[in-house]
Amino acid sequence: MLSQKEFESVLEARGTLILDGALATELEVRGHDLNHPLWSAKILKDDPASIEEVHLDYYLAGADVAITASYQAATLGLTEHFEMSEDEGKDLIKRSVSVAQSARTKAYDHGVDSGRKLLVAGSVGPYGAYLSDGSEYRGDYVRTEKEFQDFHRPRIQALIDAGSDLLAIETIPSISEIQAILALLRSDFPDAIAWLSCTAHSAEALCDQTPWEGVLRLVEDHRDQIIGFGINCVPMAMADATLKYLSQLTSIPLVCYPNSGEVWDAVTKTWHGERPDEALTSEQSSANDKALALELEQWSKNGARMIGGCCRCGPAFVKAVHKKLGS
Repeated sequence: MLSQKEFESVLEARGTLILDGALATELEVRGHDLNHPLWSAKILKDDPASIEEVHLDYYLAGADVAITASYQAATLGLTEHFEMSEDEGKDLIKRSVSVAQSARTKAYDHGVDSGRKLLVAGSVGPYGAYLSDGSEYRGDYVRTEKEFQDFHRPRIQALIDAGSDLLAIETIPSISEIQAILALLRSDFPDAIAWLSCTAHSAEALCDQTPWEGVLRLVEDHRDQIIGFGINCVPMAMADATLKYLSQLTSIPLVCYPNSGEVWDAVTKTWHGERPDEALTSEQSSANDKALALELEQWSKNGARMIGGCCRCGPAFVKAVHKKLGS
């Protein structure tokens, strides 16, 4: 794993790190059935080559960072749904790292500048992702600090052991889970670095309605390990206002990888609206590209140093981000 100093050197050299886009929804676009409680972790078990292909496409589109297919792959869920032992679950989590590392090697083989450092971030999704009921967008589940830590510890250990460059602690909706994870990093993984990204209730508050001021007090106390803070899987329209608010509260590099803004229908299990990839390759692609460039400019002005996409934002979106920010 990178040290904080090594990561800061990479960030300084790049100016803005471009994160990848959606993994699970991109696999769906490519024909995979992800109607399963563990979502992309099912493909990680059954068809890891398809995940490697998505990682590679993002690197070739201009991403500096691939986020591993471990968001749903907590050992508790793996043992329940795949009837694995905990050790077998850890091995599957490690596979998520090796698959991304293999894609990185192939990206260099495909002509990515060898002087450009491509990173692999180990995804640590929230307890709500294990519940598979959308509660990562509500933050209304209640667990003790020990329960949260026992849930997250095996996956974090596996991601570190497999050689992740850093952790992506993402889509976290509640202050209690944030507090538990940060305490776990300090006590059990003091050499690990991570960015922390959250879901939002509004531009001023975390998903459980804790004001960002309270969240950032915790984050500032863990700056020796938290190298970036921000939002992910929020509607793109919410991103600018949230970044603007956060930038007034902290100097930490901000992270922003929103979803497409489409609406998910949990009954029909379908998306409604236009995904960015479709907009960026449509007949109005020039106008849409210009609009995205203006949006990215505002995100950067408001402190975003790590920028990518979440659900329904694919390689065309990342390519457009790279076109604007990847110099």
